[in-house]
Amino acid sequence: MQNITSYLAPRRMDEALRAMADGNATVLCGGTDLAPQTESGARPYKALLLNIRRLEGIGGIETTAAAVRIGSLTTISEIRRNAALATIAPVLVEAAEHFASDQIRNAASLGGNLCNASPAGDMSPPLLVLGASVELASWRDGAVQTRRMPLEQFFVSPGKTAKLPQELLTAVVFDRPATDFVGRFRKSGPRPALEISTVSLALGARFAAGKLSNVRVAMGSVAPTPLRARHVESALEGKKLDSATIAAAVAATAEDAKPIDDVRASAWYRGHLARVFVEEVLESVRGN
Repeated sequence: MQNITSYLAPRRMDEALRAMADGNATVLCGGTDLAPQTESGARPYKALLLNIRRLEGIGGIETTAAAVRIGSLTTISEIRRNAALATIAPVLVEAAEHFASDQIRNAASLGGNLCNASPAGDMSPPLLVLGASVELASWRDGAVQTRRMPLEQFFVSPGKTAKLPQELLTAVVFDRPATDFVGRFRKSGPRPALEISTVSLALGARFAAGKLSNVRVAMGSVAPTPLRARHVESALEGKKLDSATIAAAVAATAEDAKPIDDVRASAWYRGHLARVFVEEVLESVRGN
């Protein structure tokens, strides 16, 4: 922490963004990722430590007939307990159920989980299948400026996003899913509720008359970033969800999942899990 020369905990967005304008701030919210990274030396503190936990206007969950907006300060516990999300986007609530422990869920923020840009981030796959975008704010020309970016374009490489150093992620937004939307989430780890995922997978699609449409499949821990499984999606789009379609989707998984060997699992095992999860979620949809 010797790099820190100043500390700021603002309540107003303009104050926070002005402080970030030179790109020399470390943003702190829950600290569940930041603390172990800085303590291990993997990530140094910058000159300004900016605590955004008290910032007004970028927390909470808003739902309308058209869209859902989740503020970046919203904790994983808040997502897990939200009754509206449980009805509108249960795939996101299901992911929150498998996120770490109660203590970490109470502190970890949605914005922090996404900005950490881990290939194994639990909230990324369900948000990808919901077609989410992120809102980014910065201080330019004497005012707060915002831009919106699809989440799929946000992740660049492990630990790196398309967010500029002077920008703050303020919200995640997505269109309200259709009434025939189905979503599923799977995750595997040595202790699924506490560990970094070995593989995670989410499915989101409209399901009517035995067919899937508007299919989105997302995977975590099988590539440098969370990704959309385009080949799996193509194998499913508009097809009758029968045994042949499921087999084709499982086979297509190898075209999307490109895992590596590391200390947590082998590439072979991750590829196997991805295929198993694709089969499981599709059989679950077909069975219900």
